[in-house]
Amino acid sequence: MRVLIVNTSERTGGAAIAANRLMEALKNNGVKVTMLVRDKQTPQITVSATGAKWLMAIRFLWERLVIWAATGFNKKDIWQVDIANVGTDITKTDEFKKADVIHLHWVNQGFLSMKGLKKILNSGKRVVITLHDMWYFTGICHYAGECDRFKSQCHDCPLLKKKVLGVDLAKKVFKKKDLIYDNPKLSFVGCSQWMRQEATNAALMRRQKVVSIPNTINTKLFCPADKKNARKRMGLPADGKLILFGSQRITDERKGFAFLAEACRFLQTEYPVLAGQITVVVVGSNSSEVKSHVPFNVVAVDYVSDERDMVALYNAVDIYVTPSLQDNLPNTIMEAMACGTPCVGFNVGGIPEMIDHQHTGYVARYKDAEDFAKGMVWTLDEQNYQRLSTQSREKVKRDYDESHVARLYTEVYEGRR
Repeated sequence: MRVLIVNTSERTGGAAIAANRLMEALKNNGVKVTMLVRDKQTPQITVSATGAKWLMAIRFLWERLVIWAATGFNKKDIWQVDIANVGTDITKTDEFKKADVIHLHWVNQGFLSMKGLKKILNSGKRVVITLHDMWYFTGICHYAGECDRFKSQCHDCPLLKKKVLGVDLAKKVFKKKDLIYDNPKLSFVGCSQWMRQEATNAALMRRQKVVSIPNTINTKLFCPADKKNARKRMGLPADGKLILFGSQRITDERKGFAFLAEACRFLQTEYPVLAGQITVVVVGSNSSEVKSHVPFNVVAVDYVSDERDMVALYNAVDIYVTPSLQDNLPNTIMEAMACGTPCVGFNVGGIPEMIDHQHTGYVARYKDAEDFAKGMVWTLDEQNYQRLSTQSREKVKRDYDESHVARLYTEVYEGRR
C-alpha cells in the first residue's frame, strides 16, 4: 500500500506540521508514504512540490482578490475563508498515479480547486480527508464561530459583505462539495472528538462516517530538558516565571489574545507579588505589537521553525497559555506537554481533550479572563507544578504515540475503521 499525503505547505502552519509528523510516523511503522505540497521547504526526498512557482503565485493572488472583493475590500477576514476557485490538478502527477491512498490535509490558498477535488474523488482511489479545521464541511470558512448554517446549508456568509458578480460564494461552494462527497471510498477523520462531532452535525457529512484520530508527535525529540540551559539558548531571562503564548498570526481574534491581556491585568491587580516575577514570551508574526497591551515584561520572539529551538523554548518557560476561542487539536499544547510544560486554556473545541483540568494544567471557563488568570496562578503554584509537569508528559506518551496513531490511520486506509 502506497499513501500520498497532500498539504499546501510542507512545514508552515499547524496542519503542515501535523501532516509531516504523520508521514514520519507512518514511515517508522512500515508504511510506504510520500508527501505532495505546493510549498516545499526542505530537501526531504519523500516530499515533492507541484507546478511552477509563478503560476502558483498567480492562482493564490487571484483567489485572494476575489475574496477581498467579497469582503468589501476589507483585509480583516480575508484569511478566514477559502473559495477554491483555482488550483493545481494533482491527478496528473507521478506521485498521485503511484499511490493507492490519497490523504488530503489542508489544501487551501490556491493549491487545490473544487474542480481538482472532484477529479481526486472520481479517480477510483481511496481518499482520506483529515479535518484540521471546519473548511471541508462548511461553505468557505475555516471556523464557523457562532454561525451554524453549515448544519443545513451555507449561504450569505457572515464573513463576506457582498456578492461577487451576483454570486453567493458560500452557497456556491457548499453545493459543489455536496455533489462530490457521495463516494464510498471517501473517509473523514477529525483530529479531535470536538471536530468529529461538529462534522457529524454538518449537512455535508450526512452520508459520511467521521472517526477521530489525534495528531502525533515524536516524544524522543519533544522531551523535558534543563530549564536553565534552555533559557540561555533562547536568550530568555534566567530568573522569574515565564509564560509562553504563540500564534501564526497573533492579531487573529480567534486566538484570543485580548483575553490573555485582560487576564494579565487581573494578575497585576490581584496577585502583585507573582505579577512582579512574570515575563510573557510571545512567539509569532506581529508579536511586537503585544507589548503595549500586557502590563508585564514582554519578550517577542520571531516565528520558530527549527524543532530543536522549539523544544528549548517549551523547556525554557514555566507554562504555555492558549486563550483560543475556537480550535481543533493544537500542536502547541501537545508540544508543550511533551516537554513537561503544563498548559492553560479555555473550555472550547478540542482543548479540554488535551488539557485534563487540574491534572495536566487548567481549563478555564470560556471567555472568562479572570478564571484564566486564576488558572495561571494555580498552575504556577509550586505545590502543583511538578505533578502537572509529570502528568502532562505521561499523557502525551500515552495518547499521541506515533505507533498508536499510525496504526489507527492504517486501519482507515484499509477501510477497516
